Amino acid sequence: MTADPASPFAHADFRRLQFARIATIVATQAQGTAVAWDVLQRTHRPLDLGYVGLAQFAPIAGLSLIAGHAADRIDRRRLLAIVFGVYALVAFALFAYSRTGAKAVWPIYAILFVHATARSFGQPAGSALLPDLVPAAAFERAVAWSSSAWQASTIVGPVIGGVLVSASSAPVVYLGAGILSFSSVLFTTRIEKRPSRMSDRGVSVESLLAGVRYVWTHQLILGSISLDLFAVLLGGATALLPVFADKILHTGSWGLGFLRAAPGLGAALAGVYLAYRPLRRRAGITMFACVAGFGLATIGFALSENFFLSLALLFVVGATDMVSVVVRQTLLQIETPPDMRGRVSAVNLVFVGASNELGEFESGVTGQWLGPRVATLVGGAGTLLVVAAGMLVFPKLRRVDKLSGTSAT
Repeated sequence: MTADPASPFAHADFRRLQFARIATIVATQAQGTAVAWDVLQRTHRPLDLGYVGLAQFAPIAGLSLIAGHAADRIDRRRLLAIVFGVYALVAFALFAYSRTGAKAVWPIYAILFVHATARSFGQPAGSALLPDLVPAAAFERAVAWSSSAWQASTIVGPVIGGVLVSASSAPVVYLGAGILSFSSVLFTTRIEKRPSRMSDRGVSVESLLAGVRYVWTHQLILGSISLDLFAVLLGGATALLPVFADKILHTGSWGLGFLRAAPGLGAALAGVYLAYRPLRRRAGITMFACVAGFGLATIGFALSENFFLSLALLFVVGATDMVSVVVRQTLLQIETPPDMRGRVSAVNLVFVGASNELGEFESGVTGQWLGPRVATLVGGAGTLLVVAAGMLVFPKLRRVDKLSGTSAT
């Protein structure tokens, strides 16, 4: 009995890439939980949690266009292996610093800056490599499964990080993260299929900005990226979760792990559902509705004083966000030529990926000024305004009906 070729798991290289990503994401999510708790316990200020995001935003925003060009010129398998190796070194550096007993937090920011620098190269390479590993008939399901694997890892990682910090210490988490990230290097080096035709153009301002121009002139891509950008920038509450766990819900570090995992659980289950039941009709309006649901759930979380209700609302945050991610990622890949995917993915990273870190900084600043609950409430309300504006500014995105393997209709 032969494997179903429409299933992305029928292809060994797809499985290898997923194993590598899962190990890395579990590692970085556990590490991120430990870092957030570590920083809060050192300074007791929401603003310093915002600096964690700012330290990671700067290199992603500054290097992503160069990284996208690199992903279109360098073997993406080799580039990913180097990135995962840097992740391992970052985790070991956090472990070494935490063992010194020093109280300053700026070395942590410096180490995270290095991690984000590597990430700016890894995301475009990984995103651009995925379409080469499965046939077109399996691609939409590959996006859904890949997104689900990412989200499942964001469930396991924070819980592991929170429980280990509570039971042991942050250095134990850092050491484990380093070992897991190193295993990702081994999986990546076993990917056999060479990437599709790479760009042969030299580095120039024109080639670096080609991805920006392409996104700017394609309303479907620009609209889907912009919608996620402003929703995450305004509505993300991740940076303030340590404060909610410590001061509002009174759970400590173990509760922080579960709070950080809840969106991942919602997103993973939504992704599995979409892998089996892809969106057949009205993909555009569904995306807008889910981003609105993201904002409403964020408002509910800001008002909640019950731990389990807060978990449920964060579950909804993750589930609605996953639908938006699958639509955006599918549009991004099927509407972009193969030799442009790295640069367009880099623009996506600047818009959406870096907005997570910038959103964390914004949350830290507003949390310091307004308090965590008011800051999160205002962010959720802002997301609803973004949805209303997006439906007016990007009517073509609103009218997207089917997502096919060649073009959105």
